[in-house]
Amino acid sequence: MRRRNHERHQIAGLGWLRAGVLGANDGIVSTSSLIIGVAAAHAGHASILLSGASGLVAGAMSMAIGEYVSVHSQADTEAAALDQEREELHDDFAGEARELTDIYVQRGLDRPLAERVAEQLMAHDALAAHARDELGLSTRTKSRPLQAATASAASFALGAVIPLTAAAITPDPHVIASTVVASLACLLVLGGVSAKIGGAKVLTGAVRVALWSAVAMAVTAGVGTQLGAMR
Repeated sequence: MRRRNHERHQIAGLGWLRAGVLGANDGIVSTSSLIIGVAAAHAGHASILLSGASGLVAGAMSMAIGEYVSVHSQADTEAAALDQEREELHDDFAGEARELTDIYVQRGLDRPLAERVAEQLMAHDALAAHARDELGLSTRTKSRPLQAATASAASFALGAVIPLTAAAITPDPHVIASTVVASLACLLVLGGVSAKIGGAKVLTGAVRVALWSAVAMAVTAGVGTQLGAMR
């Protein structure tokens, strides 16, 4: 028998899944591509590691700032919508009750029942009822800029550690190969896990992530090789 809370858990985790997967994927791809590009330009081992470490820190900070600004903008929009709804409830409470009733009718309730539901919910917490059913806002979907920024930075850094570690423990002649193997292996797993949690095909998700990441690494390696030849 299917568990009753299966869908709720799956949907509730998609927001954090998005931030975590994107952060880790970016961390692996950008850092591995940077390492491969610098190594392809025939830089020394110390320069390769310095570039990778710098890319880890810069990328994590960029992810954090970008996510913070984006989510904070969303939070500002939500706050403005709630302020407007609060004013409308103050100015025309009966009109807002009719509006909520119409929403429930459109969702399938007959009008007498919709009127009773709207009346009881608004008597309990009118703003919360309109925020949830008119604006689509709730405590579960509330924007949290600091949490989003922290999660993105942490996931990026964790992803970036993988190619950086592979490069650090590998002799110069094999840095590119070890970085590619370690990165693609982790990307296959990451793509498969994210597809599994999201309800998509595991193999398709894994191959898609790894394939396009390999393209990014190949392009960066080509650029690094050309720049190295110009030195």
